[in-house]
Amino acid sequence: MEFEIAQDHLPFEWGYDTKQIMETVKENNIQTASSPQMDEMLAAGVHFGHKVSKTHPKMRQYIAGVRNTAHIINLEKTEEKLKDAEKALQKLAADGKTILFIGTKVQAKGPVKETAVECGMPYVAERWIGGLLTNFSEITKRIEYLKSLEAKQASEDFAKYTKKEQHDMQKEMEKLNDKFGGIKKMTKLPDAMFVVDLEENAIAVAEARLKKIPIFAISDTNTDPTTVTYAIPANNDAISSVRYILAKIKQAILAGKTSQPA
Repeated sequence: MEFEIAQDHLPFEWGYDTKQIMETVKENNIQTASSPQMDEMLAAGVHFGHKVSKTHPKMRQYIAGVRNTAHIINLEKTEEKLKDAEKALQKLAADGKTILFIGTKVQAKGPVKETAVECGMPYVAERWIGGLLTNFSEITKRIEYLKSLEAKQASEDFAKYTKKEQHDMQKEMEKLNDKFGGIKKMTKLPDAMFVVDLEENAIAVAEARLKKIPIFAISDTNTDPTTVTYAIPANNDAISSVRYILAKIKQAILAGKTSQPA
């Protein structure tokens, strides 16, 4: 599997040098059991954390060491937590549950949308819609309005509108699709939520917690893993790392959907 390394999105400057990382692990007397998955994670830059000064205290249990003033995530812990999340998501998918994907930061938008679409799940890849979970009835009204406009456009009666009216409706649909397109088929609150960035999407996490919706998330070293149900310690600033985690999540969901009874 090939990954796009995006150093410009990292919160610090250093190279993707696997040898350096393993030397740091050795220097800190960290016991590791190399595996094909851990090698893939190293190649994807999953292990790169934030600068030591930005580390959340509750993430220390997932840290392997320090290199160039930045923390290195213990990939044994990542592998363990990722497997737990995969197992739970596979079960949810097998039970026909809905998982809402959230990823609004620049490097997450594309991968999140692609993954959600391929899994047949709803997503938010632009700005979080305030009240999406806590005021879902009102959000549903806006979605129904969007669907009514689309129905008008698809009907024979659309030709009866003036060019200006058609243009205005088209613009309105584009605006609403940008905001609600990813959740247009979501008729009820999701059964679970997958979040790429806990800091960027703190409001989404808060709403999910209020509604007691299980939260799966990539937890970088600057975030609090205890705010979610399943925290996966990993770099969420590199496109390569985000894509790697999402690829594993997608595999689990699709495997679960395949096992659904016909």
